[in-house]
Amino acid sequence: MTRITTVVFDVGNVLISWDPRHLYRRIFDGDEERVERFLAEVCTAEWNLEQDRGRSFAEAIAERVAAFPQWREEIEAYDRRWHEMVPGAIEGTVRILETLRAAGVPTYAITNFSAEKFAETRARFPFLDGFHGIVVSAHERLVKPDEAIYRVLLDRYGLEAGQCLFIDDSPANVAAARAVGMAAHHFTAPDRLAQALRAEGLPV
Repeated sequence: MTRITTVVFDVGNVLISWDPRHLYRRIFDGDEERVERFLAEVCTAEWNLEQDRGRSFAEAIAERVAAFPQWREEIEAYDRRWHEMVPGAIEGTVRILETLRAAGVPTYAITNFSAEKFAETRARFPFLDGFHGIVVSAHERLVKPDEAIYRVLLDRYGLEAGQCLFIDDSPANVAAARAVGMAAHHFTAPDRLAQALRAEGLPV
């Protein structure tokens, strides 16, 4: 078996917490039914993914407001109050990341992220500056689980797929990484991630 030498992280819900419900529970005074209806019908996951694919927030907000003018203020909050969706880092995973780096293990990232919001998030969380390389979906106009985005990382940084362990909270993204030859871990909790990394002989 090929030895794992390189660890590749997802960012959202692996290294930092992200969920629009954090914001919309405040906006809708904790009314879970209204929150879920708004996120299912107005600012949907599919709509948000287009920002990850490179669409600007200005264009995205304008499109939603035109379609749902009665929700203008709530739609605009998706941009203006975006950081309320991100309560903080997942500290257990950040400790693992920092341990790997201290041991000299190369670390990279592949993330589905808006270009605008990633720049803001990178400024907010300095540990995101320590990667050997980051592939951001909006910069590439590709989103996971498209296998092409994984190949961008491998080709750009001269990495061998079989030597890389990819970590993501999405089973579809994990499956795509495996399809291009990477080892992969479905992230559910930092302690389980640490166990998986130790099983690969990595120092955590």
